[in-house]
Amino acid sequence: MNQSFLAPYRSRAVAGAAFMVLAGIAFAILNVATQWLAMTLGFPAVSAAFWQYAFALVFSLPLLFRLGLGSLKTRYPGRHLVRVILAALGVQAWVIGLASVPIWQAIALVMTSPFFIIVGARVFLGETVGRNRWLATLAGFCGAMIILQPWSDAFSPTAFLPVLSALLWGGASLMMKNLTAHERPETITVWLLVLLTPINAGLAAASGFVVPGGMVLALLLLAGLLTVVGQHFLTLAYSTVDAAYVQPFDDLKLPLNVLAGWLVFGYAPAGYLWLGAILILGASLFLMISEMRREREPYGEEKEEEGGSLPLPQS
Repeated sequence: MNQSFLAPYRSRAVAGAAFMVLAGIAFAILNVATQWLAMTLGFPAVSAAFWQYAFALVFSLPLLFRLGLGSLKTRYPGRHLVRVILAALGVQAWVIGLASVPIWQAIALVMTSPFFIIVGARVFLGETVGRNRWLATLAGFCGAMIILQPWSDAFSPTAFLPVLSALLWGGASLMMKNLTAHERPETITVWLLVLLTPINAGLAAASGFVVPGGMVLALLLLAGLLTVVGQHFLTLAYSTVDAAYVQPFDDLKLPLNVLAGWLVFGYAPAGYLWLGAILILGASLFLMISEMRREREPYGEEKEEEGGSLPLPQS
């Protein structure tokens, strides 16, 4: 078979982008389930966050048993704890935000996360961001703003909750990227689920604990399963390529969530939605093609040291 045909499938750029897109699909379905719980069924958001991650921990137990308790062995428990605390607070801000604003608006606002991540990747991880990565991230953010239109009268201050979650999740993503240089993806995922459950339990108890049943229970079980799948794909994405490169592909979650919201709830934002979506998709494809060309350049390792990124960790 033609070797040039197979080349894209051996590319780390393609693999990292594919893992991020698969994570986005899982999270889009998860967001629909979460909003259905909060807006349609009226289940408290804080309790929903607890049950979601409690069930996710249950679904991850077969993986934990297969890997053995040795998979929890780590030399960096403090980094895992900081990452999980940031993630837990981000989850709370996110589920409360989903109870107040439409999916598309929440997703558009949470797309400010790449700015926090790319700046953090440069400051804390020492990654070289580069012109193409900045341009792709800026284009994706502009697409989100075109869709959101924060200057309009319909804009609500409660929409800033997803921005808060973006900041918190940006910090958690940087900690994840740091850990991928030392830990296996399975270890990072399991530590997240093990620590999130007691943290969310404390927050749920403080606000009034609610036990689910019926349709609520079924949706929470689905949410738990999707959480495990999405987090694992996300970890694989960060362990394959640089955080600064892969993050703009997270912008694809906007059209994915708009599609999911339209299919389930029957609504989608009006106005310049599709112009913004084209900007987001175009920026992501431009960045992937740029990275693939850089990988094929001669003397790639020397160029990477001079003006590229840090050496990629082995997954």
